[in-house]
Amino acid sequence: MRFWIVSLALFLTLLPGPVLAVTEIEISAPGEQSIPLALTRLIAHEGPQADQFAAEFNEVLNADLDLAGLFHFVDPAAFLSDAQRLGLFSNQVDFSQWRLLGAETLIKGTYTLEGEELKVEARLFDVINRRLLTGRRYVGKVKDVRRMAHAFADQILKELTGEEGPFSARIAYISNQTDNKELWLMDVDGKRPIRLTDHRSIVLNPDFSPRGKEIVFTSYRAGNPDLYRKEIYTGSEAKVSYQQGLNIAGRFAPGEREIALTLSKDGNPEIYLISTSGRISKRITDNWGIDSDPSWSPDGDRIAFISNRQGNPHVFIADVFSRETTRLTRRGNYNATPAWSPKGDRIAFTRQQAGRFDIFTIAADGSDERRLTFGSGNKEHPRWSPDGRFLVYSSDAGGNRAIYVMRADGTGARRLTTLESDCRHPAWSPRW
Repeated sequence: MRFWIVSLALFLTLLPGPVLAVTEIEISAPGEQSIPLALTRLIAHEGPQADQFAAEFNEVLNADLDLAGLFHFVDPAAFLSDAQRLGLFSNQVDFSQWRLLGAETLIKGTYTLEGEELKVEARLFDVINRRLLTGRRYVGKVKDVRRMAHAFADQILKELTGEEGPFSARIAYISNQTDNKELWLMDVDGKRPIRLTDHRSIVLNPDFSPRGKEIVFTSYRAGNPDLYRKEIYTGSEAKVSYQQGLNIAGRFAPGEREIALTLSKDGNPEIYLISTSGRISKRITDNWGIDSDPSWSPDGDRIAFISNRQGNPHVFIADVFSRETTRLTRRGNYNATPAWSPKGDRIAFTRQQAGRFDIFTIAADGSDERRLTFGSGNKEHPRWSPDGRFLVYSSDAGGNRAIYVMRADGTGARRLTTLESDCRHPAWSPRW
């Protein structure tokens, strides 16, 4: 049996034997097909019963799959006897009961609790063809139950769409919960928030390295807006760029060897590239206008940014090698904070109109502009999930500013952070 490390305490084990995919229920995007799914609660296999862990696993998995927008759930109140029956192999499942309820897919699982160690076996079945689609065993501590559920949600999306989900990643954001704007980290459902900095100042604009081991951000800790790097696991941090003036909006290049950022060391804010040690390697823009908010294309050849060089702030794209610049957006009087999709096809950004910011996306060639958000409040700072299925952003629609997540088509919006503080500048990590 083979093992893959998921965290220090959590291990993911691939089930032995072949797992067969069924093309009849393969889907690639929300709205294309809604799969009837029966999600049963975990059943104790051995040892003491711990209903709270089964309930928590079910809650997390339900929320992740609901956000994915690919399923509609069979009402648990209608479940028949097979929902309470142990049996994780196809010949042990009464598929006729689930067909009767209209389910096309089925999730069943068991858990074993031994002291502080928790083992979870989870399976996804194709009801129509009476076969196992995929399954995983998770072994970890009791506190890892949420991570186990997120990991299985990722695996379900991979099985049905061909691409792993983003639920095992994390979201960085800025919160004033301690009365200062500090850097925080949370799960993609808003749970388990932890504070990463104690600068007792203003921290802004986090960005993860492509491997997720480090994060860059701007801090006024020393009085100047300087760029810092921080190792997430060790907590070690250091200044990277501390030129006089602005050192803001740092973004790691896809190859992780350079960082794009805005510097104003010569008086005018321009886009530069620096090494990860802080040495300036290239100036990308050279214009009288204000150039800011760089965002890399996935191939690392182009950078989207904001500039007012032609009047109002608009999204522009610069070729990293030739420095040739083209204008992307043509509408609106104030566009801001572009974010290039990891798939490379679209760029998200915000636009102010009627005194309010909303989120839009546009194709990388400037065509097919779409508005994603509506209603009251400002929606700002969109950033993509690592699979390009979702966008995380901040909004003050509920009163105080909070972090929200929605699908890439603008549907399924939900709030992640609580009412306790103002939260902004989210960034979605790579898969961990």
